Amino acid sequence: MSRQSEARSSGRALPVTIRNIVKLYGPVRALDDVSLSVTEGEFVTLLGPSGSGKTTLLMTIAGFARPSGGSIAIGETEVVRLPPHKRDIGMVFQNYALFPHMSVAENIGYPLRLRKMPKAEIAGRVEHALELVQLQGYGERRVDQLSGGQRQRIALARAIVFEPRILLMDEPLSALDKQLRERMQIEIRRLHDRLGMTTIAVTHDQREALTMSDRVAVLHRGQLVQFDEPRRLYERPVNRFVADFIGESSFIPVTIDRGVVRYGEMLVNLAGPAPLADAAQLLMRPEKLIISGRPLEGNINRFDGVVQDAMFQGESVLLTVTLAGGHEVHARIPNRQLDCRFLPSVGSAIQLGLCAEDTLLVPEDAA
Repeated sequence: MSRQSEARSSGRALPVTIRNIVKLYGPVRALDDVSLSVTEGEFVTLLGPSGSGKTTLLMTIAGFARPSGGSIAIGETEVVRLPPHKRDIGMVFQNYALFPHMSVAENIGYPLRLRKMPKAEIAGRVEHALELVQLQGYGERRVDQLSGGQRQRIALARAIVFEPRILLMDEPLSALDKQLRERMQIEIRRLHDRLGMTTIAVTHDQREALTMSDRVAVLHRGQLVQFDEPRRLYERPVNRFVADFIGESSFIPVTIDRGVVRYGEMLVNLAGPAPLADAAQLLMRPEKLIISGRPLEGNINRFDGVVQDAMFQGESVLLTVTLAGGHEVHARIPNRQLDCRFLPSVGSAIQLGLCAEDTLLVPEDAA
């Protein structure tokens, strides 16, 4: 059973369907005809740079922003005109929005008190929520006694305590340091799988999106550029913007003449047919490039160049190479594959290999 199938097992999750959403701020189109469907129990991340429209889209789903046009349905219910408190949505804000004058238990129980639940039931649900986020015994503490990671968990517990069918998260990990952020990514994903809620998160961190999501929606300038599974998003980006935004990338220009691809005078082999275009950009991922002290064999494209820099980065060495055509690319050698006898020195000639199946062309004019 896939992790998404496990997440759907609770039966409480609902799908979210977004159709042709437009959001105008004067002449600015913050969202420009965005449509996507999130299935029940799915974890979807809205990913993009600042100003891409990802937070605006999340706020329209939550009900804190009214779209200028389009439709949003949760399950079978159209919610564009519904206020936030009637949408059955749990929300985790970027700054957590915890009440400093309340204890941890009072913060978590706040949504239940708004719903006028009995005190005994509130206490039981709060205790269960604390168990889910692994903070048993923290109920009487003040918010200012918590670390950043603990505050993030309390905000998450407050969002799920009333068992919403949809969970929305706006940059929930941005305030955490790198090590804690990576650990929380795994914990949030595990909690999602356990609870089975449909989850939509916003981030500008592409690694975070790839780690936690069933699918990722990449937005740019208010438009949905690609909506895909993490591996396909990385391996088969639809244009240069996605390829450049997801992972490390170098690009070199190639020409296409009747299906034949060339970099300068060099023939470039592909695993499939060439695109119907006169020119394109060849995407080169640093970890896909082959560096060896032995001659490269097989269906491999070979690029001659000169090493400009070699940077040790702990788990790998990152080489900066200027190709014979004058374009600069990066190649990464994992630490476990380092062989000092063949580690190129700065200024030395080098040949990089790229397997035909890893040779991907993206449109030249994509933004």
